[in-house]
Amino acid sequence: MRIAHLTSAHPRFDARIFLKECGSFAKRGHDVVLIVADGQGPACVGGVEIVDVGSASSRLRRMTGAARRVVSRAADLNCDVYHLHDPELLPYASQLKRIGKVIYDAHEDLPSQILSKPYLNHRMRIPVAALAAKLQYHFCRRLDGVVSATPHIRDTFLKQNIESIDVNNFPILDEFGSVDNSVTQREAQISYIGSISLTRGFREIVNASQLVKSNITINIAGPIGDESLRREIHSGGRIKVHGFLEREDVRELLSHSTAGLVTLHPTPSYLHALPVKMFEYMAAGIPVIASDFPLWRHIVNQNDCGICVDPHSPEEIARAMNYFIEHPEEARRMGANGRQAVETIYNWKTEEDKLMNYYESITSKAIKSNKVN
Repeated sequence: MRIAHLTSAHPRFDARIFLKECGSFAKRGHDVVLIVADGQGPACVGGVEIVDVGSASSRLRRMTGAARRVVSRAADLNCDVYHLHDPELLPYASQLKRIGKVIYDAHEDLPSQILSKPYLNHRMRIPVAALAAKLQYHFCRRLDGVVSATPHIRDTFLKQNIESIDVNNFPILDEFGSVDNSVTQREAQISYIGSISLTRGFREIVNASQLVKSNITINIAGPIGDESLRREIHSGGRIKVHGFLEREDVRELLSHSTAGLVTLHPTPSYLHALPVKMFEYMAAGIPVIASDFPLWRHIVNQNDCGICVDPHSPEEIARAMNYFIEHPEEARRMGANGRQAVETIYNWKTEEDKLMNYYESITSKAIKSNKVN
């Protein structure tokens, strides 16, 4: 198949888009093109051709001009399947439908995500989210299918009679190699990997760092968007800020950590999410300190791979960090349980096969239709 993945908002090496989805099809011998709008120019990496239509100077121009340019360039490629990764691309999908099959990849529950946007006026969030839900339905019901990043998102589309499957954003196990869960390999470090914001629990993490009794270092690796939050984080004496890390550096940091933090707030967009960082901690063989959401609690308790805490409570977060530092054998045991769960259930290979089968079912429908005609 000739396949085009389209994004006007994500970075070209986004883990889900480039590393997992594009990479999986390229390794199986398909002709894969990734169309981006980042201004970094064309490239060919890992068998994936990258086409750049140029960056946009503002969010509004990205959602309009960049989105149109991405779709227009994709239409010139005459692909069998077009895989869209941003909601702003949906209004232009009809011109691709005349050429090949079109799939939308719902990375997030869009209405819930809008309800959590801090830059939107509180009174505007509900009507904007409702409008987004209507527009999403209007465009997606005309597509060939929707790939959803979680079962919860999948079910929202299925309830609207829109064909959808869940392709969960689980880690690529090979990235983390084999894991030695010996106690001596781990250090008195607790780590967080990912974007950094107030809704991701960082004020509570800073406060927890001042309450822990153990002599530990709290590593945080990821972009910090808010300058005042940056100052708060740097004021935490136990916190070490690493900035953005490449994949191999993430693996190295986690290999020396005792546990991983994922104490996000219970916003509408997080309550039903499956945060990839939680499963990456598990893949790295370390226990998780996770928000006590029903879905996350089920995963953590079922696999006995960590502790769930109230994300609004620095005291509970600090107690969990102390516990793992003071009980290294228990941290090792829970870390091994998490690794086993990823090896058997929560890994990209399972999701890759699911995505491949979905593509085959969609393209086979097109072949049958052409034979009938």
